[in-house]
Amino acid sequence: MQVSTVTTQLASVRLSTKQQSTSSSSASSTVVAGTVSDQSTPTATATAANVTPATVPAAPEPEIVDPFCNADTPQIITFQDVTSAAFKIRKGVELTPCVKSHFSDLIDMDIYLKKEFLQFTGSFKERGARYALLMLSEEQKKTGVISASLGNHAQGLSYHGWKLGIPVTVVMPLKASLMKIQKCRNYHANVVVQGADMGEAKRIALKMGHDRGLTYINGYDHPHIMSGQGTIGLEIVEQVSDIDAVVVPVGGGGLIAGVATAIKNLSPNTKIIGVESEKCPSFTRALENRGPIFVPNQETLADGLAVPQVGYNAYATTVPLLDKMVVVKEEWIALAILRLVELEKCVVEGAGAAGLAAILAGHLNEFIGKRVVLLICGGNIDTTMFGKCLERGMAAEGRLQRFTVTVSDGPGGVAKLCNLMASLGVSIKDIMHERAFIRDIHHVEVKVICETRDWEHSKEMRRVLQETYSKVHFYDMPMAISE
Repeated sequence: MQVSTVTTQLASVRLSTKQQSTSSSSASSTVVAGTVSDQSTPTATATAANVTPATVPAAPEPEIVDPFCNADTPQIITFQDVTSAAFKIRKGVELTPCVKSHFSDLIDMDIYLKKEFLQFTGSFKERGARYALLMLSEEQKKTGVISASLGNHAQGLSYHGWKLGIPVTVVMPLKASLMKIQKCRNYHANVVVQGADMGEAKRIALKMGHDRGLTYINGYDHPHIMSGQGTIGLEIVEQVSDIDAVVVPVGGGGLIAGVATAIKNLSPNTKIIGVESEKCPSFTRALENRGPIFVPNQETLADGLAVPQVGYNAYATTVPLLDKMVVVKEEWIALAILRLVELEKCVVEGAGAAGLAAILAGHLNEFIGKRVVLLICGGNIDTTMFGKCLERGMAAEGRLQRFTVTVSDGPGGVAKLCNLMASLGVSIKDIMHERAFIRDIHHVEVKVICETRDWEHSKEMRRVLQETYSKVHFYDMPMAISE
């Protein structure tokens, strides 16, 4: 695979189209059916006169491509690109804190959190977006830019485009968060909600950009985007000394490409660890394939990581610098979101919690007793999703329990169960009883969802219920405990 070094000057980014060769025989859009070999005879003349032209199906529209994302000539960013970005964006983005975590006291690991969710728009995406906008030519700034995004890149581009006076259009897939869509509108962007997923939204954005002469800015694979994200690595090395590992969430690959470029140049012995959700392991599949490959994504708590194919530039930049890539289950991401709220008072989205999820799941036990920085990349989670994540996290560690128990249908039968739960210090969240579908008319089946302090408390409750009632059924074991 050939690679070329990225320059800091932005070349023309008018979108180009792939040229499709057509033969001279197919140049005409219509053909005449039933051609007569001898048109001099009356019969031939009549036949030719009665022929109806048949329309040939129109050729498919040429594919619109992003000139900065080429599989044959991927661009690898350099340390100089990252430092150039740091100089240019320093007055427009926050220098976020990187502080020691409360988890250090619970896990035998010296953990630091780089809190990128404290950026104005709630994620690290501002850095690359601002740098890419600053590097546009005057003509490009006047015409405007376009991009496709699930939300965080769209917000960063919209906000800084507004502040810099550059028109911004963003195409967001139908499954994008309503909160993120509204935020982009608040930042005066032209928001187009189309496409079933990121892949389709990107194709729509490329077509719109080509038709309207807008500059397309890829949210994770544009060289200036990657360079801007790399400024996080410069800050981490300055804020924390003697780092053994930096854990980076991975979606399209732009963040880890930039951060790895910065850190490996300043601290070569620091390990770079990537983390993906099991629902969208695009980079892991790319490593197995030895190149980016399309990977159908499933719905995930870490929607910011749901990119079906990693960028060509990001992949080529990251692979030589990557030490380990891990994939985490959704239950661990939910639990990490819960833990960050309870212990750190940080509200983060699924992507931002991925690094902690990898530690909780035991994927990084080789760093026990060592210093690790977790990049908390974003906090843009809507309230509905946030509530679901908290409940799922509680279920994952056994604090939220559900069971079915058969009790007497006489006076006080259900009350006895409730009093027993209260005596154990268990909080009932939901309760319902069923009479119609059980054989014994003197008893009632009660379904309960309850909250306990921890898994040990849950086990105590299970033991007491089994000793008290002959028919009690507990549902699935806690997802994070049973592994």
